[in-house]
Amino acid sequence: MTVVKNVVKDRVFQITAILAVLSLFLARPHLADINFSTLWSLLGMMTIIQIFEYLHVLDYLTYRLTSHATNSRQLSWFFVLLSFVGAMFLTNDMAVLTCIPLYLRIARKYDLPEIIPVTAIAIAANFGSALTPFGNPHNIFLMSKFHISLGQFGAWVWPLVIADVIFLALLSSLVPKRPVPTVPIVDIRINPRPTTITCIAALLVFVAVFGVIPQWVAALVVVALAAMMDHRILGQVDYAIIFTFVGFFVIVSDISQVPVVVSTLKHLETSPVSVYLTSIVTSQVISNVPSTVLVARFSNQVAALFYGTNIGGLGTLVASLCNLLAFKQYGLYSKRSKTRFLVFFTFINFVALAVMGVLGWWLLVR
Repeated sequence: MTVVKNVVKDRVFQITAILAVLSLFLARPHLADINFSTLWSLLGMMTIIQIFEYLHVLDYLTYRLTSHATNSRQLSWFFVLLSFVGAMFLTNDMAVLTCIPLYLRIARKYDLPEIIPVTAIAIAANFGSALTPFGNPHNIFLMSKFHISLGQFGAWVWPLVIADVIFLALLSSLVPKRPVPTVPIVDIRINPRPTTITCIAALLVFVAVFGVIPQWVAALVVVALAAMMDHRILGQVDYAIIFTFVGFFVIVSDISQVPVVVSTLKHLETSPVSVYLTSIVTSQVISNVPSTVLVARFSNQVAALFYGTNIGGLGTLVASLCNLLAFKQYGLYSKRSKTRFLVFFTFINFVALAVMGVLGWWLLVR
């Protein structure tokens, strides 16, 4: 029952479910439009994330890194780095939900800057998750739908890595230097054996994304591993994102049968640049995950879609679920003005969108 309640009360799922029901008045969805490979990959990845959470891997790394910080700028950079790397392997949502609450608890205790560090952590999570095939759900979808090779994915990603690190370093340099006491290491221990086994299971999910083994095989292996460790892990898996994707597939299947929608999107998506710009703009309004599913229905310009939806996660608060989670965590753990944070958070995000947007355009047209 707890699993069902968690799914039902998920706000993104609620909105998607309502839109999916409304879309049924337009047409009937086709079963072939539901990408089951993506759903299996999501199940495997979401389960892996909860196993790592159960093993306290990210918490351990966080305290180990931050215990060496001597000033507020260094402390924020450690958190940004951890968010960036953590999002690459454990999704941007997980990185934000772990790093922001912990940073804000430290910041409140020692009266440290909050707005720029928290914004940088969120942007790092968005950047980092874009750089691996399983860092965010829409990359998993793109890998499954278009069968992108690891070499091709790497060729798209490496310029973004360089630009991302430079941007985050410049943003972190704006944090004023204030001395902070050494943050003590909390007594968190990780068990090497289950952690190693989980890493191997994660590798199975990774190779399944590239079609080396069936996605359902990797997912069932991971689910079995979680059940053997502690059956309660399965109760904490984010099943809402899986059902949300089912809703996305239904919505896109229905509206893609509407002639006006088809003609409009086909007209917009006649070139890589138009697909790129459409992906960014729609991401600002409906978030980058549903934008990926929608635009992919009408275009095979995969590079443009990859750059557009990943870069499109920057910008508005709804451009990425990661942004919404960052704002929510700030409201929960900070005593300072949420309005002021939202203004600066949005401004910095649009600066990042402009910088990375130009880079993405150049990568497409060069």
